[in-house]
Amino acid sequence: MRYYPIFLKVESQICLVVGGGEVGARKVKTLLSCGASVALVSPQVVDWLDEKIREGVVELRGKHYQEKHLEGCFLVIAATDDLELNRRIAKDAETRGLLCNVVDYPQEGNFILPALIQRGALTVAISTAGKSPALARQIREELELRFGPEYADFLEIMGAVRTRLLRESPDSGRNKEKFDGLVKSDLLEMVRRRDFAAVDTILQKVLGADYSLEGLEVSR
Repeated sequence: MRYYPIFLKVESQICLVVGGGEVGARKVKTLLSCGASVALVSPQVVDWLDEKIREGVVELRGKHYQEKHLEGCFLVIAATDDLELNRRIAKDAETRGLLCNVVDYPQEGNFILPALIQRGALTVAISTAGKSPALARQIREELELRFGPEYADFLEIMGAVRTRLLRESPDSGRNKEKFDGLVKSDLLEMVRRRDFAAVDTILQKVLGADYSLEGLEVSR
């Protein structure tokens, strides 16, 4: 099976996780980091989830799964250690037209979750279509060494530049030249070195004398 790659907006959407173990907790953490409203169904939960439930960050809908728990949900993740229960969740979700991921058994749901590298606004997703999560994990570990924390800072600068350029100039062709110029310059390397004077010099060379980190309101 070949999956269609997509990045999904889940901000403010209700996402249900069934299963309160370590695997379920990891899924909850990722959903929360993307701004989702997370609901949980599980008879037992790990300490971190218990804390989030008591803080009101995660809604505990019940201890034992029932189809009614899917009401109002955008997607559901079946993360229990009971394959038959996970299958039932996936079937119920399919009947309601919901997105559903079944942990460890991707063929039972209608979407899979890739291995992720995240550096601020940069997300790199690695998938083997469920054939070898171990290989996806190994590739992720290799790429984590390739893409360091400087990419997060670099993208913060590029985002600020993009916002200002698009506000000030309707010339898309000229703007593209400037974006490309920054990406092909030594800007990323200077960010990695935290040489902020050199960063300002590059910004001014490519964009104009009135550009700087301070002017873009980018923290150092």
